Amino acid sequence: MLKIDDLSLHYGHSLILDGISMEARTGEITCVMGTNGVGKTSLMKAISGSHPRSGGQVALDGEELGKLPAHALAAKGIAYVPQGREIFPLMTVRENLETGFSCLAPAEHRIPEEIFEMFPVLKKMQHRRGGDLSGGQQQQLAIARALITRPKLLLLDEPTEGIQPNIIQQIGEVIRHLRDEGRMAIVLVEQYFSFAYDLGDSFLALRRGQVLLSGRKDSVPKPELLASVSV
Repeated sequence: MLKIDDLSLHYGHSLILDGISMEARTGEITCVMGTNGVGKTSLMKAISGSHPRSGGQVALDGEELGKLPAHALAAKGIAYVPQGREIFPLMTVRENLETGFSCLAPAEHRIPEEIFEMFPVLKKMQHRRGGDLSGGQQQQLAIARALITRPKLLLLDEPTEGIQPNIIQQIGEVIRHLRDEGRMAIVLVEQYFSFAYDLGDSFLALRRGQVLLSGRKDSVPKPELLASVSV
């Protein structure tokens, strides 16, 4: 579903990502891992169009994407759940979900019942303001909002950050369910090693903006992967 070749990204004159190549397959979870500051979030921004890449090629479902802006990439099927969630605090839960309609044809402007089946708390709280939700509930809302767009590629940046353990478990179950449905590729940025290793089908470890280690789960020894993402 996703193929990246030799991607680079600068912030000003600083080279943040250097020669990143990776793939993400439909029906699988690709985990991007590494310590703070290695470029994981920058990679998500480059894929989603939130920050323009400096070079390299990105293809989605066989189509070369060029350097399209974020809204155009969202319309093509890339959904991004950013670190920090970025929900609209003064809008209701339902209104937050409805912002995903901008990527859809008018006939598809509805919230599928499946969304509320995956996140029952959102159905109960759909008329509450997003800013009044707990951190875990806001994370569920951010993921649900991304799913409204019917993505081909779902990018999740640190979905467990600052979340209580029971919600982490629920989010893990949702990610696994989405993978098993086989309708999208999932790229997961995660520092919680056991969470990522349990879910991942393939792994990409970054260090200083470059790929240190990559491979499928059966070809990457767990101790080697852990060592590559440890300080």
